[in-house]
Amino acid sequence: MFGERLPLAERYAELLATSGVERGLIGPREVDRLWERHLFNCAAPVARVPEGASVADVGAGAGLPGMVWAISRPDLHVTLIEPLLRRTTWLEEVVADLGLESQVTVLRSRAEDVDQTFDVVTARAVAALDKLARWCMPLVRPGGLLLALKGRSAAEEVEAARATLARLKAGDIVVATYGHRWDLEVPTTLVEVQRR
Repeated sequence: MFGERLPLAERYAELLATSGVERGLIGPREVDRLWERHLFNCAAPVARVPEGASVADVGAGAGLPGMVWAISRPDLHVTLIEPLLRRTTWLEEVVADLGLESQVTVLRSRAEDVDQTFDVVTARAVAALDKLARWCMPLVRPGGLLLALKGRSAAEEVEAARATLARLKAGDIVVATYGHRWDLEVPTTLVEVQRR
């Protein structure tokens, strides 16, 4: 999954479990399940990201999934978009610690204030799909993808957001699960929205 960059993933997990907890990026109860619930869960769908893509992680928080994708895929350029200063400060420290400055950009901003587009826009545990689409779809270049990591209610969220998605130039919409080949206890559910 992480290949030769496994030491970077291990260091990232260590930072999440220490300063990430101390500074409120993740809850202390998450430490015991960091790999299964967070790192593997985020890494599972990264194969869906096209080679060499520019990626924006909206509401990046602790860098899940953006940091995980950057670690597992050195061909990607990842922009972590996060409005809160304490989170962007921590993310900048992590990017520097891992030596990923040439691959990962931390941008303190709200999604609606970002004036560029990306091949892929992703988000995890940020908002319901209807609201998330309004923030993310304008950042997806024509022909690009919104890849939203969602829970079991993904199909219902798609139905509730269909009108909004259509208005935002959504093309094909697919709900897929990833992680079966690693026997993840809870496979990762991904809503894949192509932009026309």
